[in-house]
Amino acid sequence: MWRLLRKEAKLKSLFHVLAKPIEEYLSSNDNLIAPASTHAMLCLNQKNSILIVTTSTRAATELADELISLVGIDQVVNFPAWETLPHERLSPKSDTVTARFKALNRISNNQSKYIVCSIRALLQPIIANDLKKSIIRIEKNLEIRMSDLIEQLSRFGYQRSDLVEKRGDFAVRGGILDLFPPDQEHPIRIDFFGDEIDDISYFAIADQRSIQKISAAIEIYPCRELLIDSNVKTKAAKLGEKFPQIKELTDKLIEGITFEGMESLAAGVSHEFKSLLDFLPKDHQIWLIDEPRIRSRSIDLINTNQEFLEAAWSNAAWSREESVAAPIDLSQELSQGGFYDLESIERKAIELNIAIRSLNLYPSNPEDSPIDFLGEIDTYANKYEAAVEDIRDWHKSGLTVVFTAQANGTLKRFSELLNLADLPNKILNSETEINSDVINLVISNYKHGFISEKYKIVLITDKDVSGQRAADKDLARMPSRRKKAIDPLQLRVGDYVVHEQHGVGRYLELINRNIAGVSREYLVIEYASSKRGQPADKLFVPTDTLEQVTKYVGGEAPALHRIGGADWQNSKRKARKAVKQIAAELIRLYAARMSAPGFAFSPDTTWQKELEDGFAFVETIDQQATIDEVKRDMEKPNPMDRIVCGDVGYGKTEIAVRAAFKAVQDGKQVAILVPTTLLVQQHLNTFSNRYAGFPVRLAALSRFNTATQTKEIIAGLKSGVIDVVIGTHRLLSKDIEFANLGLLVIDEEQRFGVEHKEELKKARTNVDVLAMSATPIPRTLEMAITGIREMSNITTPPEERHPVLTYVGPYDEKQVSAAINRELLRDGQIFFIHNRVESIEAVSERLKKLVPGVKIGIAHGQMNERALEEVILAFWNREFDLLLCTTIIESGIDIPNANTLIVDRSDLFGLSQLHQLRGRVGRSRERAYAYFLYPTEQPITELAHDRLTTIATNTDLGAGMQVALKDLEIRGAGNLLGGEQSGHIAEVGFDLYMRMVADAVAEFKTGYFEDKPKNVECKVELPINAHLPVSYIESERLRLDLYRRIADAQSDAALSEIKSELVDRFGEIPQPGIELLAVAALRLYAKSLGLTDIAFSGKHLRLTPIQLPESAQIKLARVFPGSIYKSATQILLVARPSSPNWIESAPIGDTSTLAWVDSVLKELIEPIVNNKRT
Repeated sequence: MWRLLRKEAKLKSLFHVLAKPIEEYLSSNDNLIAPASTHAMLCLNQKNSILIVTTSTRAATELADELISLVGIDQVVNFPAWETLPHERLSPKSDTVTARFKALNRISNNQSKYIVCSIRALLQPIIANDLKKSIIRIEKNLEIRMSDLIEQLSRFGYQRSDLVEKRGDFAVRGGILDLFPPDQEHPIRIDFFGDEIDDISYFAIADQRSIQKISAAIEIYPCRELLIDSNVKTKAAKLGEKFPQIKELTDKLIEGITFEGMESLAAGVSHEFKSLLDFLPKDHQIWLIDEPRIRSRSIDLINTNQEFLEAAWSNAAWSREESVAAPIDLSQELSQGGFYDLESIERKAIELNIAIRSLNLYPSNPEDSPIDFLGEIDTYANKYEAAVEDIRDWHKSGLTVVFTAQANGTLKRFSELLNLADLPNKILNSETEINSDVINLVISNYKHGFISEKYKIVLITDKDVSGQRAADKDLARMPSRRKKAIDPLQLRVGDYVVHEQHGVGRYLELINRNIAGVSREYLVIEYASSKRGQPADKLFVPTDTLEQVTKYVGGEAPALHRIGGADWQNSKRKARKAVKQIAAELIRLYAARMSAPGFAFSPDTTWQKELEDGFAFVETIDQQATIDEVKRDMEKPNPMDRIVCGDVGYGKTEIAVRAAFKAVQDGKQVAILVPTTLLVQQHLNTFSNRYAGFPVRLAALSRFNTATQTKEIIAGLKSGVIDVVIGTHRLLSKDIEFANLGLLVIDEEQRFGVEHKEELKKARTNVDVLAMSATPIPRTLEMAITGIREMSNITTPPEERHPVLTYVGPYDEKQVSAAINRELLRDGQIFFIHNRVESIEAVSERLKKLVPGVKIGIAHGQMNERALEEVILAFWNREFDLLLCTTIIESGIDIPNANTLIVDRSDLFGLSQLHQLRGRVGRSRERAYAYFLYPTEQPITELAHDRLTTIATNTDLGAGMQVALKDLEIRGAGNLLGGEQSGHIAEVGFDLYMRMVADAVAEFKTGYFEDKPKNVECKVELPINAHLPVSYIESERLRLDLYRRIADAQSDAALSEIKSELVDRFGEIPQPGIELLAVAALRLYAKSLGLTDIAFSGKHLRLTPIQLPESAQIKLARVFPGSIYKSATQILLVARPSSPNWIESAPIGDTSTLAWVDSVLKELIEPIVNNKRT
C-alpha cells in the first residue's frame, strides 16, 4: 500500500482545477446531488472534518480507497462494522475488532480528517472500553514481566495455543512468547531476558522460523470487544443466577474465559454502550451518502437482528439434545445491545451540535440542484478500440486526460495500446508533473472515472474500460511465507496407527521412562494380546524410531495385530506382491510417456512477464511454486502430466491462464476441458479479461453455441486460427481436429469418468496435460502420491480468506429466514440447493412466504440451455438475491458476492459434493456461512451421518485434501488399474501402502530389486539421556512432530536445520535435546553402514549384523582387547576400555559414550564396509 501512496498523492494535485468550483457548490447547497464516481472529490474539498456514512461495507471500503488515493493513508480512517450481528452467537473476526480499536483511537485523538463507515457501523452500539487501557506497546529493551504480558493478552481475547497458526493466537515456550496480532502480516516472536524484552522478530507461520528483526515499537490491540474485567464478572454472575439456562456461558465469563459468540451476551454484562458520535471531536459534519437507501437499510438491520435474537435462543440453535423454549425475558434483557435506530442518532447529533448533510445520486425534490460540471463516464465493456477512440477525441479537444489503474502491468499494456494508436502518453511516477499535452497514466485505487467538459479534465479507469467489477483488493495481501509446512502428527488416544515391523495397533500415550538413571520418551501402542483372555500387549516405541509409525487410513475399524504374529508379515508380503505387479504396469505407462516425443516450450517471453504483472493479487508461495513447476515441465522435451490440487478458490485458474499463454507464445493451440456449460462461460470471462490487450484468439464450445457458431469454431481449430478453446465434453467429439494442439488443461478433474480420460489418453500421447482439482478422486490421488503423475499442492489460502462457518442441523424455518435476511443486509446473495426438480417450484413459493420481497432465480439441468445461462448470468449480475438450484452449481461457478449456502436434504449428498458445494461461498473477504440441513421427521443413514460429521469437522481452509483422504477411507481406493487393491489398503493402511508402491516404482526405475524392505529400522539403545524435556517443549503434539521429523531426517544437513529451528523456536537446547540430535546423527551413520542394532550389554557395546573378516578380527583383538565376535549370529561385542583405577572414571551416561561409539564405527566398521563395497 505504501508503495502506491507516493504515486497516488499525485492525484490531488491533478484536480486542483476543480477545487474552487466544488467548494462553491458545497457552500451554496445543503442537499448535494452528484454521480457516485465524484463523491470522493466532493469529500476532498469539504473544509470541516467529516464522517461519511455509506449504505454498505463494500461501498465504505471503495470510498476510503479512493480518498486514500487522493490524500494519503494518514488522513483517512475506515471504521468497519462487525460482520456478525450483535445477537448472533458468533464472534466478529479478530482483525475486524482490532481495526475498530485502531480506528477509535485515531478518531478520538483527532488524527484524521475523513472517517468512512457503513450505516451498520454507525448504528451498532460500541461497548464502552477505556481506549487508553486497550493498547499494549512493546519494543526492544522494554521492561515488562512476561506473566503480566500474558495476562494482558488473555484479557484482550488472544487464544493461547501450543503453535501460533492464525491471527489472535499466542504461545509461550520458556522465555519466548509468540504472538499473531490481527493487523500484522506475520506473527511476532518476543524473546525475554529476565523481565526485559531482549529481541523482537517476525516469523513465518509455515515453518515457524524467524524472518526479520523488528526495531520499531509495536502496538497490540484487543481481539475481542467485550473485555472481561471485574465489572463484567459481577454482572455475569447476576445474569447467570437470573437465567440458569445460560449459566454455563456466564460461568466462563466469571472465570475470564473467552468463547465463540460471547458478544451476544454483551448487553447483559456491559456497564455502558456508546455510539460512534461519542468519539467524534468537535466541528465534525456527517454526510449520508444515498440517504433513501440508508434509511431503508437501517430499518432492515433492526428487524433482522430481532429475528436472530429469537432464532439464536430458540431450540434448534440452542441445544441439540433437549428442546428449550426460547426464553423471551432473556431476549428482552439482551435486546438493549441491538442496533440504535437512525432517529436516535440524529437526535444525538443535534445535542452534540453536529451537522448532517445528504449526498444523493438523484434529486428527490424540486429545490435540489445537481452538480452540473461533473459527469460520469459510460463503461466500455472490454471494447478497447472504442475507449481509445474517445481518448483520441478528448485529447484533440484539449482536455487533460488521466488514465488510472491499480496495477503497473495494466498501465504498461494500456500505454502500448495508446502507442499503437499514435497517442502520446506517459506513465507518471511521484516526481513527474501532470502534462496536458500527453495522456497521463497513474496508479491509484479509483474505481470509476468522471469528466468535466467545462474545466477540461477527464479521468478514466481500467474498470471503465474492462467493464469488470472490482476484484476485492483486500485479497492482495501477502500470505504468510510457506517453506515446509509444520503439520504436527495429530494423534489422539485411541487412534489406529501402523508400525512397519509390528502392524496395526492403537495409540495410547506418550510417556517418559527412567531406566537405570537414563530417561527417554516412548510412544505406547496397544496390540492384540498374544494369549487368549490375557490383557492386551503394549509396545513401547522409542521416539527416535518414530519414522516407523504412521497413522492408519484404510477401513473403518481394523483388527489389531499380535506382536510377532505371522498375520502382519503375511499381509505385508501379499501387499508387496500386489504392489510389484501394479508398479510394473505403472512403469510401462510412465516409460511410454517419458519416451514419447513432446514439445519443449521456449522460456518466458516479455509478454508473459507483462501478463503476470497484470494479476490483481499477490501470488501465494505455493501458487508461485506450482506455476514454476508447470513452466519447467512445459520446457522439457517430454510431455507434461501434472495434477494441481488446490482447495476451491485457491487460484488454480490463474495457473491455467499462464500455462495456456505460454503455449500460445510458441504457436501451439490450447484446449481447456471443463465439466459444465456454466464453467465454460465463466472461464471465457476470466481468460478474456486476463488476455485483454494481447493478440490471443479465444473461443468457447458448448451447448450454448448455435450450429453456425460451432461450425466456425471447429473450422477455426482445424485451420489454426483459434489459439485457445474452452469447452465441455463436446471437445472430445470425433469431428474436432486441432491444427497444432500443444496443451490440454482439464479443470475440476474429479468430474470426468474413466472413459472420458481414456478418450483423452488416445488423443494426447504427446500433448502436455495439466489437470486441476480441489477434491482429487481417490484413483488420481493414488497416481499422484505414487509419483506416476507429478502433483503440485496449493495449500496456502489467499490472505483474508476465512473458513466457512458450517452449521449442520435439522431444517428450521426461523434459522433459514434469519440466514437469508442476514445475507441480504450486507448486499450479498444466497445459494439455496434443493436437488429435486419436481418440487423446486414449491420450495420457491415457500421461501417467498418466509422472506417476502426476496428475488429468486431458479436453475436446474432440465431447463433449456439459453434459459439456464440467462438465469446464471442474471445472478452473476446481481439481478437475483437467491439462486434456488440443483447441484448444477457444484462445479466451479464463481460468484464472489454469494456468501451464504443453504443445502436442503444434505443427507443425500456425497462427501466430495458437499465440499465442492461449500466451496461456492467464502470467495471474498466477507464471512461465509454454509447450512447443511436434514429433515427432522425421518432418521438419516449412518453413512450420511459420517459424511456430515466429516464436513462439519473439516471446516479449515484447505480441507479439500483431508476430505479426499477421508473419502478414500469411506469409499476404498479401488485399484489404480483394476479392482483388487482396496483390500490391501485396508490391511496395511494407506500410508504404508503408498510407501510400498513408491519403493516398488523406484526399484523398477533403477532396475535394482530386493525383497528386503527399504526402510531398515536401526535401534540405538545407549545409556544416554536423549529426549526433548517437557520443560523445554510442553505440548505433546509438538514434541511428537519434532521426534517424527528427527527420526525421518535423511542427512546431517537436515539434522542441523532442525537444530537451528529448535534454537529459533524454543530457545537454547537443553543437554538431553543435544544428546537426542547426536544419537540421531549416530543412527544415520549406523544405517549407512548397514547396522540394525547398537546397544550396551554389560561392559560391551553390541553391534549387529556384522561380518568380520580375519584381518579385522586381529585388529579388533589388538585395539579393543576383551572383545567377542560371534560369526554365526553376526554379533560383535566390543569391550569398552576401563580406565586405570587411579584416574577417576567418567560415569556412564556421559557424552564420552557417544564419542567412543562413534570412534568404534569409524575405526573398525567403516573400513570393512568400504572394502566390501569396492
